[in-house]
Amino acid sequence: MANATYAYVNGDIVPFTDAKVHISSAGFKFGAGVFEGLRGYWNREHEQMYLFRMDEHMRRLEFSQSFMRFSQVIPGAEVQEKTLELLRANALHETVHIMTTCYVSGFGSPSAAGPVDLAVVTSPNVGPGLAETGAKVQVSSWQRLPDHVMPVRVKCNANYQNGRLAAMQAQVDGYDTALFLNTRGKVAEGHGMCFFMFRDGRAITPTLTSDILESITRDTVIQLLREDLGVEVIEREVDRSELALADEAFFCGTAWEVTAVVSIDQRPLGNGKPGPLVQALRKRYLDVAHGSVDTCPHWRTAVY
Repeated sequence: MANATYAYVNGDIVPFTDAKVHISSAGFKFGAGVFEGLRGYWNREHEQMYLFRMDEHMRRLEFSQSFMRFSQVIPGAEVQEKTLELLRANALHETVHIMTTCYVSGFGSPSAAGPVDLAVVTSPNVGPGLAETGAKVQVSSWQRLPDHVMPVRVKCNANYQNGRLAAMQAQVDGYDTALFLNTRGKVAEGHGMCFFMFRDGRAITPTLTSDILESITRDTVIQLLREDLGVEVIEREVDRSELALADEAFFCGTAWEVTAVVSIDQRPLGNGKPGPLVQALRKRYLDVAHGSVDTCPHWRTAVY
């Protein structure tokens, strides 16, 4: 599909092309904004779109605004209401990506705290397009931002320049994307997604104190692995050299969903193709998100 007909910005649903922010705003000039990306999954059988883990995304959006000391915190319930209004106005009947941004629309210095405005836009179903082939990954020469430099638990717009540099370098070097090490030399995450690997049938993922986002998708995956697939999940620090011992690996995130990693630094994992554990997890994740199974109905918010 093309971009949606309407967007929500500054209190109104407006034509998509009229959704604008002033170039002198702190949100534009200094990245003084926080955001949430989420998906609406279309279920043809139900004739329904389900927003996946909307409540959790809204709680994190409130936390991000508060942590960044915005002059006001736009309540998650209000953001959810405006998002549903926008989706209904666009009459969308397909899986979409939704970007919700709270930003400082006022002028001034980087420390400007308000006023705060809300923008919500929907776009075609986005993702890396690597579900079938898996991702070829480079361990980046860029390091993951440490939490004492920038708040990695906060989805602050400015944080994502770190991942942008790593992803662009990986693509220039012939890879699909990048994997960060943190300042302690331990595995952190991808440029905007969390990392898991399988060894001897167990899933291993870096700890929340490894300078990673407290990812909602990561939490989802851990629960599905343990409760639905019967796979043990271990959260611990991961050494770079240990990556070569992985039987399978994957990235997860709202945009990436569950996407296999098939090689790291040109070293294939397993047979160099998406493995059975990752494929089983991806199927289960998508079934739950689409509402094709009854598992965790509280994770799905109906639009229509």
